[in-house]
Amino acid sequence: MKTKQKEKSFDAVKMMRDARDKISTETQNMKLEELKKYIDNQLKKNKLKPIGQ
Repeated sequence: MKTKQKEKSFDAVKMMRDARDKISTETQNMKLEELKKYIDNQLKKNKLKPIGQ
């Protein structure tokens, strides 16, 4: 029996890899304090809260 292959309309793995690569590129030479500021700015920009708050 052959399995039918569906074409994906959304690839979550690719999206996650792209997002991780973008963040890595933007933060690769940052020191810890710069990285903390970057994270805070991204959370405020996207109106998100850290987990547990």
